[in-house]
Amino acid sequence: MKYIFYLFFLISINVKAQDLEVLLIGVSHDYSKYPAQDFSSIHQKIRKFKPDVFFGEFLSKEDERLVMDYWCKQPNIARLKKLRSNRTIKEISLQHTIDSLKKRSKQQPNDYHVKVDLAHAYYLDQDVANGHYQFWQVYNFLRNKPNAELENYIEKLLSPRVDTTGRSMKRLKTSEYAYIAFPMMQELGIEELMSMDCQDYDLNWQASWGAFDARFVSFRNDIADSSKNHLKSALITIDNGFEKYATIEKSSNKITEWLNTDEAAEISASGDFYLPIMYNMNGFPKEQMLSKIHWWIMRNKGMCYNVISRAKMVGAKRVVVIAGANHRRYMQDIFDTIDAIKVRNINEID
Repeated sequence: MKYIFYLFFLISINVKAQDLEVLLIGVSHDYSKYPAQDFSSIHQKIRKFKPDVFFGEFLSKEDERLVMDYWCKQPNIARLKKLRSNRTIKEISLQHTIDSLKKRSKQQPNDYHVKVDLAHAYYLDQDVANGHYQFWQVYNFLRNKPNAELENYIEKLLSPRVDTTGRSMKRLKTSEYAYIAFPMMQELGIEELMSMDCQDYDLNWQASWGAFDARFVSFRNDIADSSKNHLKSALITIDNGFEKYATIEKSSNKITEWLNTDEAAEISASGDFYLPIMYNMNGFPKEQMLSKIHWWIMRNKGMCYNVISRAKMVGAKRVVVIAGANHRRYMQDIFDTIDAIKVRNINEID
């Protein structure tokens, strides 16, 4: 069966980029819903790859300031407001404070109060990726060595109990970063997580999704009797795919490996974009679906370009890219079209 992205991703990308090797890992954003997971193979493959840097699905601090609205904007603003009320740092002093705390953290790696301070400064600088990295290090330490005084300090400065929506401190604890990216970064001595998300098109994506859903309801209500069986068959195919997906999620202790297969990618795509065989059914809202696909591809294209340009900026040659599983195959196809970029699936590494 042809994948939906092969049918519609007919975009030629021509860029000048340095030779760059990308280890692309499609992940779950919440591993708490699965059986206890065995990440040892994923960790070993990352070690074997020997990355220079890691990229995560966060907006850079520059993009966070520029993008006026997207799905996670309001939770980020609420966090920023709360943390400023806990302890403010003047904008003119913020970068100096971060640099000073980074230096102290290197000199005193076991001083977790410094890491809390650094997380706070990163969050105020709207660098959520690295605020989370510092917060995770403290959280991970406390799981093994509870410390009431340190926990109280965290509550007063970071207020993690109220940061519960969007890409939150709460969500972080069972995320791909807690289980894959941050432990490996810490082991490999990589001090900062680079951001590669693109939210320039999120409002377009939401509008196209809403337009499609509204038209699809009418399509289902008005479909001719002669086409009902074809529609029913297509929807059953989609449902069967997600039943298999759910079965694997309930039983596998290596869900990440499966999320990086073509089978998983095809099932995920059918949830957002249905099946190409449906597009030519009489009355199907094809135009709205193609618009939806377009904006999804544009986001993934932006993410790939962010990886390339930012890797070049720091001189990285081997990068690990952590992205939600629904992005993985699209990004892989995009990277494959770009000269001087070699992209590898996590399952390709022995």
